[in-house]
Amino acid sequence: MRLRHTLFAALIAAVWGFNFVPIKVGLDDFPPLLFAALRFAFAALPAVLFVRRPPVAWRWLWLVGLPLGVGQFGLLFIGMHLGMPAGLSSVVLQTQALFTFLFAGVLLRERITAMRAAGMAVAFSGVAVLGVVQSGGTSGPVLPFALCVAGAAMWALSNVAMRRMNETAAAPVDTFGFMVWMSLVPVLPLLALSLLFEGPGALPDAVRHVTWAGAGSLAYVTYASTLFGFGAWGWLMRRYPAGTVSMYSLLVPPFGLLSAAVVLRERVTAAQLAGAALIVAGVVIAGLRARPALVPDTPR
Repeated sequence: MRLRHTLFAALIAAVWGFNFVPIKVGLDDFPPLLFAALRFAFAALPAVLFVRRPPVAWRWLWLVGLPLGVGQFGLLFIGMHLGMPAGLSSVVLQTQALFTFLFAGVLLRERITAMRAAGMAVAFSGVAVLGVVQSGGTSGPVLPFALCVAGAAMWALSNVAMRRMNETAAAPVDTFGFMVWMSLVPVLPLLALSLLFEGPGALPDAVRHVTWAGAGSLAYVTYASTLFGFGAWGWLMRRYPAGTVSMYSLLVPPFGLLSAAVVLRERVTAAQLAGAALIVAGVVIAGLRARPALVPDTPR
């Protein structure tokens, strides 16, 4: 990647790394599915009234919006609500890079080299270490951990869908406009799931008891993480292979672990650090021989 694009990817990683702190804070005020629904509702409204819908088929909004909004964030928020630490979540969620390599290889026929396969093996051994730590009860039950891993897989599916959309588009897609309109997709499914599992009183109760910290957290995850973060991420995905861009998410865990330790006073054990190190090392190894190829900005 070009230097300015690498620096831009690092900025996105910093925004996403800190993002786990306001998520954890916001979950004190909002139930997880409702929190996710509000995140995307505020990202979409009123922006859709002023931002032109990108000239892509509606199916792409659904193919990206459902795994990203309902899959990734629904599962992540439930996992963190059930006890998954913010800092550890920032590490585990980055296994999306490995899932992206796998899904891009199968669905987009991007080559999986021996180096990438070795990196995947190392990274998923780190996932196994963290899974053993969770199941051993030293940092919480295994279900929240499993939900976070599943959320990472859903993020990878949205990465691949976005990449495919950009490959088949007649002209470069406005990623900010796409993220605004895509944010409409998860709202109703998430609200329906919230109504089913959290009850009809979840929304009025949250409105009555919301704090300034909760409102600020909702604002951060909506505008900084969703609109800026994923809009910018999609802009990079349009220019580089899905596996190459996803590798830069390995910068998220240091920001996530540090911010959670400083702000939330979370303690990281030696076993957690070992698992996190294996995940990051595996992603680095998997990306060592990536050969990014720029996608022209001119219409194809």
